[in-house]
Amino acid sequence: MTDLVKVRAATAEELLANIDLSDEASEYIVADTAPEISIVRLMDAGLYPDAVKLLAHGLPKRESVWWSCLCTRDTHNPQTDENNTKALLAAESWVKNPTEERRQICKRLGEITKHQTPASWAATAASWCHGSLAGPGEPAIEPPEHLYAHAVSGSVTLAAVLSDPVDPTKSFKKYLAQGLDLARGGNGQAGQ
Repeated sequence: MTDLVKVRAATAEELLANIDLSDEASEYIVADTAPEISIVRLMDAGLYPDAVKLLAHGLPKRESVWWSCLCTRDTHNPQTDENNTKALLAAESWVKNPTEERRQICKRLGEITKHQTPASWAATAASWCHGSLAGPGEPAIEPPEHLYAHAVSGSVTLAAVLSDPVDPTKSFKKYLAQGLDLARGGNGQAGQ
C-alpha cells in the first residue's frame, strides 16, 4: 500500500519505460511494487537524481511542473535575471490555469533562457504538457506523454546542484520531501 495518492502508476515498472536511470539505481528498484518503495530506496542510497526522475514521471503534469516551480523559486534571489524570473512566473501561472496562451508564453521563455536554468526547464516542462511542439503554421506535433517529466527532472536536479554545488544532498532531500508531499495530495510545502 502507498500513500502517494497522486501517483497513478501501480508499480515502478510502469514508470521505468521512459526513464534512463544510473547503473547504480538498478539494485534499488523494486519494479513490481508501488513506485514509492523504489523512490525511498533510491533516496536512502543517496541516488537523488534517480529518485527525482522516478517521482517526476509519477506525478501528474500540473503537480510535477509545480514541483519544479517550488524548487526553482528556492534558487531565485534579487540577482536572478529578468528572463528567468519571467520564466518562473510563467510556469507558475500555467500551473494555476493551464491555457494554450500560457503554454505558448512558457515555450517562448524556455527558448529565450536557452534551457540552462531551473526556471527555463520549469517553463519548458509546462510547454511540453499539451499543445504542439511545432512552430506556428507548421503541422502539429503532440509531445510524448512523458516529455514534461524529463524537463521537470532537469529543473529539480539543476536547482539542487545550484543550491550547493559542493554537496547538494540537503537540497535534494528538501526538494524530494516537497515532491513526495505533492504526491500525497499536499501543497508541496513539506521540507520548508
